[in-house]
Amino acid sequence: MAKQEWYTINDVDQLDTPVLVVYPDRVKYNIDLVKTFVYDVSRLRPHVKTHKSPDVTKLMLQGGIIKFKCATIAEAEMLGMCKAPDVLLAYQPAGPKLDRFIKLIKTYPDTSYSCLFDNITTAKTIAEQALKNNLHISVFLDLNVGMNRTGTVPDKEALELYTTCLSINGIKLVGLHAYDGHIHDGDIIVRGKRLNEAMKPVYNLSKAIMVKGYTEPVIIAGGSPTFPLLADMERIECSPGTFAYWDRGYQLAFEEQEFQTAALIIARVISLPDDTKICIDVGHKSVSAENELAKRIYFLNAPELVFTGQSEEHLVADAGKDHQYKVGDVLYGLPYHICPTIALYECAITIEDKQVTGSWKNIARDRKITI
Repeated sequence: MAKQEWYTINDVDQLDTPVLVVYPDRVKYNIDLVKTFVYDVSRLRPHVKTHKSPDVTKLMLQGGIIKFKCATIAEAEMLGMCKAPDVLLAYQPAGPKLDRFIKLIKTYPDTSYSCLFDNITTAKTIAEQALKNNLHISVFLDLNVGMNRTGTVPDKEALELYTTCLSINGIKLVGLHAYDGHIHDGDIIVRGKRLNEAMKPVYNLSKAIMVKGYTEPVIIAGGSPTFPLLADMERIECSPGTFAYWDRGYQLAFEEQEFQTAALIIARVISLPDDTKICIDVGHKSVSAENELAKRIYFLNAPELVFTGQSEEHLVADAGKDHQYKVGDVLYGLPYHICPTIALYECAITIEDKQVTGSWKNIARDRKITI
């Protein structure tokens, strides 16, 4: 009998494809592993953008993780539904999003919500709306440490903005937020050097705030690439997210992080267009397609395939002459980028002891749950 790999599903014939599957035992392993990186689990504030699942959130809560980070109102509501104690909406709410955020705070009183701001106008707008609703909203100053996407540069003007906002009624300024998504070098030494350069002005700003006699700000920083490095720094709350499921991209890029890949796309061969080509039912709508064709999905049981084209519902691959693939053959695909891939699926089918056992809803993939 051929050896069964970890990903093999004995009753795979009951699954229509393409389908997202998740292996709960591997998710639990990853949650246990992420906690070993920090000396205090309270320094963990994982981002839920990867899994978007109440089931994974509950596993983290059971593991003692009580702080979370998210990017959308739906993700924030999912966390409220799970009664997560502490949730940062790592986004600056504007327009109707601020109204939704305030409704969220009122609807889920068991969860302490906070959000970001990076300018005085937004700070005053949040404060104004908070007072109208008899609230005081916790906020973090969003800093630009090189991502050049949002945030204010951590300099003297940021210090002035921070101290000014401390006196604005309606908001409670808690600390600083610094996302370093531009730092993802494969060489951990290079990554560490760039991280230190990015974080130095953040620490300087924190010290300047304390020199003025104010409370030391909480610092929330980083994502998955810099997580092991930030975990060794003092007074930092770390926000890895991909660790829950991991993926091919991070598996290859960050070998020092030994998380297990825990989510796959099950696919099938659906056509043999010529002597060397096979067609697979994984199109743009089934796996994240922002990367080049060769770096979208990796078939664990068919690593030799060379992809030649992809459309909405089809993936064409060169299997070489005299290949043995047949229509109906099952392929186990590991996405290169799991986060946007999850958003393509309503749920993930759970696989335990090589059997289909149920499903986990990806309810926060939607733009709206109830709010």
